[in-house]
Amino acid sequence: MDGNSESRHGMWSSRWMFVLAAAGSAVGLGNLWRFPYITGENGGGAFVLIYLACIALVGIPIMMAEVLIGRQGRQSPVNSMLTLTQQHHRDSSWVLVGWMGVLAGFLILSFYAVIAGWALKYIFSLASGAFAGASGEHATKAFEEFLASPWEMIFWHSLFMVFVIFIIARGVASGLETAVRWFMPLLFVLLAVLVGYGVTSGGFAQGVDFMFAFEWSKVTDTALYEALGHAFFTLSLGMGAIMAYGAYVPSAVSITGTVVTIAVLDTLVALAAGLAIFPVVFANGLEPAQGPGLMFVTIPLAFGHLPLGALFGTLFFILVSFAAITSAISLTEPALAYLVEQHNVKRSRAAIGIGLACWLLGIGTVLSFNEWSDVHLLGEKNFFDVLDYFTQNILLPLGGLFIALFAAWALPKAVTKHQLGLKTAWQENGWLLLAGVVAPLGVLTVFLVTLIGIDNIRNWLS
Repeated sequence: MDGNSESRHGMWSSRWMFVLAAAGSAVGLGNLWRFPYITGENGGGAFVLIYLACIALVGIPIMMAEVLIGRQGRQSPVNSMLTLTQQHHRDSSWVLVGWMGVLAGFLILSFYAVIAGWALKYIFSLASGAFAGASGEHATKAFEEFLASPWEMIFWHSLFMVFVIFIIARGVASGLETAVRWFMPLLFVLLAVLVGYGVTSGGFAQGVDFMFAFEWSKVTDTALYEALGHAFFTLSLGMGAIMAYGAYVPSAVSITGTVVTIAVLDTLVALAAGLAIFPVVFANGLEPAQGPGLMFVTIPLAFGHLPLGALFGTLFFILVSFAAITSAISLTEPALAYLVEQHNVKRSRAAIGIGLACWLLGIGTVLSFNEWSDVHLLGEKNFFDVLDYFTQNILLPLGGLFIALFAAWALPKAVTKHQLGLKTAWQENGWLLLAGVVAPLGVLTVFLVTLIGIDNIRNWLS
């Protein structure tokens, strides 16, 4: 029923290796700063409950859909969609979903590698004691000077891409699996150590209160949208990565139970990151500013004023780099698997080719922060802004939407029943309701709010 029993690219050796790989894809830079921040700003514990509901209703069904398509097709996202449409006589335009994933992963990696390069640079900055006793002005100036230097940014961007190419070139077992087998446990250990450090920093109570105090008054329609959007984006959905990883999942592994485990693990890491970050921030009387300012200005400044701050600040950026690497290797897999299948290219050559192309495109993102900062390609958006907007607001939501619809309504019920282990009518109906109706509506809401704007939608509804 599930076509080929194994992928030609190899297989995960166990359920837990897939869990770690998919969690590694999901746990990225956004988890380590964005989720803790939006939790604190949107009602703390109240927001967490809403977010968990969104994960259950939107994130998990779409992730299950990606995995089941990947395991049924046992190929790259493009060829899995092509094979399934041909086998079951569905419209060939569904193959575009696979191509959207390949394009999204490639474009995202091109700028993600640039930001990840910043984390590598800050490992050495913190280790050298550059922020010991530093003022806020010094931390801000150091970051601005780094962004103003294209050659320095290119160096760290290049170093990160070399790490990624080396890992993915080695294949599923020797490359991807070996990387996640080492990086993910180390990530968990580092996170536990940093949470322990946060407990002793003097700001732990404030950090806990910021993230978990139930403040229903802060739960607005904006908070609901934030929860819905992050529930979708945090699990690396819509970019083909999970579908590609799903092709390597052994047939005996339960998709439902495994996906729930991944979602829980991803959420726990994001919450733990907040417990590691915000106590340190509050211990220094700093504001939890959003975005790169938190990661590359506020946090180095905070560690610089704490005992053993250089050591634990270095560990923090090692943690961030591990999270970035495990996410980046998943972004390459859809395109890499396609090249190997379609053109019989050696995996190592395909990895080098994709890596060099991503590296070259990433130069545009590097220059967007300095030499090209005033070059606007779309309205006020520069090169980096356009890539970020197109992938995050167009490709990923549409990819997630169509993946859910294809799995729920285009695939034969016998296929989904077999892949998901659905044994009763209520399980089948529950799956169709979540994957075929609720999750698509949730993603469509994210898509429309992002494109039209929450204020415009409020005005229209009123």
